[in-house]
Amino acid sequence: MTAPPAPVLRAVDVTKVYGGTQALKGVSLDILPGRVTVLFGENGAGKSTLMKILSAVESPTTGQVQLDGQVVEFGSARDAADRGISIIHQELSLCPNLSIQDNLFLGRERIHRGLFLDRRAQRSAAAQVLGRLDDALNPDLPVSELRLGQQQLVEIARALLQNARILIMDEPTSALSAPEVEVLFQVIHELKAHGVAIVYISHHLEEALDIADDVAVLRDGSMVATARAADVDLAWVVRKMVGREQDDLFPVRDPKLGPVALETVELSVADPANPDRLAVDGVSLTVRAGETVGVYGLMGSGRTELMECLAGRLPAASGEVRLHGEPVTGGVRQRIRAGLALVPEDRQRDGLVQTMSVGQNLSLAAVTRFVRRLIVDRGGERQAVQSMISDVTVKTAGPDAPIGSLSGGNQQKVVIGKALMTGPRVLLLDEPSRGVDVAAKADVFELMARQAERGLAVLFTTSEAEEALHIPDRLLVLVRGRLVADLRAGEITRDRLMSLADGADTSEETSHV
Repeated sequence: MTAPPAPVLRAVDVTKVYGGTQALKGVSLDILPGRVTVLFGENGAGKSTLMKILSAVESPTTGQVQLDGQVVEFGSARDAADRGISIIHQELSLCPNLSIQDNLFLGRERIHRGLFLDRRAQRSAAAQVLGRLDDALNPDLPVSELRLGQQQLVEIARALLQNARILIMDEPTSALSAPEVEVLFQVIHELKAHGVAIVYISHHLEEALDIADDVAVLRDGSMVATARAADVDLAWVVRKMVGREQDDLFPVRDPKLGPVALETVELSVADPANPDRLAVDGVSLTVRAGETVGVYGLMGSGRTELMECLAGRLPAASGEVRLHGEPVTGGVRQRIRAGLALVPEDRQRDGLVQTMSVGQNLSLAAVTRFVRRLIVDRGGERQAVQSMISDVTVKTAGPDAPIGSLSGGNQQKVVIGKALMTGPRVLLLDEPSRGVDVAAKADVFELMARQAERGLAVLFTTSEAEEALHIPDRLLVLVRGRLVADLRAGEITRDRLMSLADGADTSEETSHV
């Protein structure tokens, strides 16, 4: 049996203290060349802090970082990059007013004859590295014209250009489509073959396990487990991360169904980016009071366009939306009044106002409830906000706390609470667990289950197979805008779901409830 290679990078008994908070508690980790080490942990577990220390963005309070067996104390992240350690941060750091090429070489410009900027060499190198990730990206395009997933690819390309020996990826696939993720994984396999050590962080647990050679789990700032990826499974990862079994994350329900609350009849929605194409094509569905219905679909399936049309954010090209048997028309305001409320996919862009407090965000969509003779009843508003904070279990210092002071999971609870403040009869949630950790996901699922038990009709979308298989009472599968399956809970396997969602299975399946 071949002995494992010596670690190229090590954290040895590293601690990090911010004020009175100990973010890392004696953490040790070995990073091996030619292997992918996946670091798991909830939000606040210390993953990003450890990565910043390994890449010299920050320094440890105590402990050591070793490179090739030697203790190193880098003066800056640039020094670490010069020694072969590169990091792709979760937050994008691109200049939108510059071209892709200029962003790739910002601070590392190629100079000709010691004086002139060699734009020809830069463009050639840029085109070559971009070709590994996305052939459609023109190096001369301004970054401002790129969608979020393409900007993420530019960040990855910038790291690849540095010819790193150790590449740290913090949530690299958070904005990527499924095909883009496949391309990234191909690039990771190429880098491994050349001996590059990869450190990988992702909230997509199954995806991360697929690419992992070694796994490590942080919880509350401590390293609680390390293992070979081949020796563990998803249940093991969840158990180590949150201290409970995976099945405990999904609420058990015995739904008591009422009449049909929401219905669509041959609903079609034009693609906002290409009006000649239908993003949603002739979809008919129903959701009963007290029922939780999931819509599973991959990128481009039309799931978001469907939800935004139901909420009045996008117009219907044809077909009808009915609420308790009555046609519903108009925009967002009219839909809210009728009893439809949406929790949008992108909470930062569409769900929250970052300059407002927790309480102001919660009451924003329902402020008219508290207006008496053109005067806002601040006392009644505050009482309702306090009640909602308690109901959706937001962990906050109070209604006046800045929304930015909350974790991602608690921000998502605020967005859900904001929708519930409008008093909906139908709750729509577009990818409600996106960008939150495992424990926060469990809280979100529990919130959804409670609303259904209170008699609301709950319709949510997901691109996560485990959620699709465990959360809804009934599951709809959407492929390229068309509904291809309508199934009761427990009637579908994971393999069957993947086959349907990929479009490989063209037979339509329906269960009548």
